Amino acid sequence: QLQASGGGLVQAGASLRLACAASGLTFSNYAMGWFRQAPGKEREFVAAIRMTTTYYTDSVKGRFTLSRDNANSTVYLQMNSLKVEDTAVFYCAAANIWVGDVQAANRYDYWGQGTLVTVSS
Repeated sequence: QLQASGGGLVQAGASLRLACAASGLTFSNYAMGWFRQAPGKEREFVAAIRMTTTYYTDSVKGRFTLSRDNANSTVYLQMNSLKVEDTAVFYCAAANIWVGDVQAANRYDYWGQGTLVTVSS
């Protein structure tokens, strides 16, 4: 089970930190990803972490940082310099650590419930 938290309403330029707490799985055996879905758009890859390697979509590079705390089975997505276009429901997901393409949503086995991030201008 994955529980996402940390969303909210902020102004452009502000920061938020999302958290995703996992339970019922051997956390270190999973790659963890974040996806987002904006109104009227398809779900898109945001970031992933496999062991200590991180992956980001181009639009968030340099602004978002993904980290994991294996001791607490939690991943954190630090989002800085938020933009209006970051507004979306953010979902965390878990995939087998040897999954080939961490950017492919269909490779993930478990999904959290989503947390809404709204960035106002």
